[in-house]
Amino acid sequence: MQIRIYYEDTDTGGIVYHSNYLNFCERARSEVFFSHGLNPVLENGHFVVKKLEANFIASAKLGDIIEVKNELISLKGASFTLRQTIYKEEIKLFVLDVILVFVSFDGKIQRVDTKTIHLIKELFG
Repeated sequence: MQIRIYYEDTDTGGIVYHSNYLNFCERARSEVFFSHGLNPVLENGHFVVKKLEANFIASAKLGDIIEVKNELISLKGASFTLRQTIYKEEIKLFVLDVILVFVSFDGKIQRVDTKTIHLIKELFG
């Protein structure tokens, strides 16, 4: 997913705020679903962030066009791990490893059903 950096994304020096990299990754995860005509909120639950590790390598700046790429790292009983990398052209700017757990609508962690496992593999694998 490509994203242009606007003034609202930056500080007064034109450098992207650190927290916006998380927003860009969240958008890219949701867009994977939307681009396939799906909603990230599934029929029996949805995924929420449990843990993340962020590595800030270089800065994006006002006017840059960045690209967020998703890579499925692992898929377990109630969660999956995704690596999201942000690039400006060939330059790696940011890497996020995020563990997402599947929760029911009452907020309880639950096992990922077979249908959802196949969906995650299809969308992110």
